[in-house]
Amino acid sequence: MAVIRLLGLVLLLASSTLASAQSTELAERYRLGSGDVISISVFGEEDLSFERIRLSDAATVPYPFLGEVRAKGRTPSELQELITTGLKNGYLVNPRVTVNVLEYRQFYVNGAVESPGGYSFQPGMTVRKAIALAGGKTDRASNTKMFVNRDSDAEGEERPVSIDDRLQPGDILTIEESFF
Repeated sequence: MAVIRLLGLVLLLASSTLASAQSTELAERYRLGSGDVISISVFGEEDLSFERIRLSDAATVPYPFLGEVRAKGRTPSELQELITTGLKNGYLVNPRVTVNVLEYRQFYVNGAVESPGGYSFQPGMTVRKAIALAGGKTDRASNTKMFVNRDSDAEGEERPVSIDDRLQPGDILTIEESFF
């Protein structure tokens, strides 16, 4: 019995570590966009730190001394470096800036699901999880005709996806109807 509990604990730790690693990986390569909520902290400078900032439609951040800082398409680390560099130029000697994503922008599910709409993105989101959030498929939903439009795709091209494919913030998932 103790061996089974120990094995369960090991599996729980392994899955927790994997989820944390996936979350960290997403944060490192994640590109900011309109609707994301971020925090900006400058060590020892409360007037330059912000707990919650929702990025504007243009994905910019109004920032003291620097004006409108463009966050769109940048990783949190790149935005952090941009603000650090800006503050070094005549404002602070050695600014220590941290940028974190607090809330990812929504993704959308439409088509043959019970509750189409926008949903909060969480790291590790798959097509299967998105369909579950949308209340499941309707009776007429296709199991094979599923498409995604990536927010990051300038062409706006629909591409086919399978049930276990990962989604990204801003994606639009469409579940087509099947007539047979």
